[in-house]
Amino acid sequence: MSLEQEEETQHGLLLGCSDAVPAFIEPNVRFWITTVRQSFIRRFLQWTELLDPTNVFISVESIENSRHLLCTNEDASNPASEDQRATVHPDSSNLIPKLFRPAAFLPFMAPTVFLSMMPPKGIKSVILPQVFLYTYMTTFNSINGNRSYTCKPLERSLLMAEAIAASTFLGVVPHFIQIKYGLTNPWIKRLLPVVFLVQASGINVYMSRNIESIKGIAVMDKEGNVLGHSTIAGTKAVRETAVSRTVLFGTSALIPEIFTYFFKRTQFFLKNPGSLWILKLSCTFLTMGLMVPVSFSVFPQIGQIQCRSHEEKIQPSTEETEIFYHRGV
Repeated sequence: MSLEQEEETQHGLLLGCSDAVPAFIEPNVRFWITTVRQSFIRRFLQWTELLDPTNVFISVESIENSRHLLCTNEDASNPASEDQRATVHPDSSNLIPKLFRPAAFLPFMAPTVFLSMMPPKGIKSVILPQVFLYTYMTTFNSINGNRSYTCKPLERSLLMAEAIAASTFLGVVPHFIQIKYGLTNPWIKRLLPVVFLVQASGINVYMSRNIESIKGIAVMDKEGNVLGHSTIAGTKAVRETAVSRTVLFGTSALIPEIFTYFFKRTQFFLKNPGSLWILKLSCTFLTMGLMVPVSFSVFPQIGQIQCRSHEEKIQPSTEETEIFYHRGV
């Protein structure tokens, strides 16, 4: 694939037109199928490697070379390289845009979560961080979700717009409550935004990827051969990702709030009040730095379902008892 083709692929992916079926079984799929029964610790260690921020800057040439070697290698069991797993979408074989690769999630999300949890000082200070937070979250969820179904660009764009609007509305509610009613209880002031952030992050996944539950996603045998499309697998993939997101954002927002509550009672804070925001930002980065690989590892990238639990039209396609699906990030 040439550089021009890669650029066109990136453009198509952003517009939601990246549903082309790869001409070969994507090595990413083959790799993730082999990790289905791995322990949580093993998955966590793999994600710490894939989330290396330098993976954001992997060049197109490097990815092309890795892909060429994999495509020309006669050994079908040859696993995908880290370049492939970190930058190429398993379903479509398209290059993931740099800003929305998993490795870019922490650098973008941590400061945005920090700003979204700041005490309200005006309408702009409330709305803008929430809009940026949920716009990036929605785009990330859509791009890194399952892409094994066909979807018109307009249909995907409308879903994303609805997800951004609904999530942003939920995100600003606790801040407007605080502005209007002047909450004085310190725990309510701190926990209310966390509760709404948890709900909004889960709803954002459901809304931005709801089409997977409606149209169904590809299910495969253990060799990666597609058996059909299943709405049951699509619903399960979205539900699992929503759970992992709520754990991620709930923990990442709650722990800094607890730390800052007790820090404000120390003598050091009384002498250095400006240190509060430095501590909170650092705590947010550290907590998310741990929780991002944890949340990505809670469920395997390739999920499995008992064949008898699938639609009747899929069951005759294989004699295996378990079939697999790509959950998405």
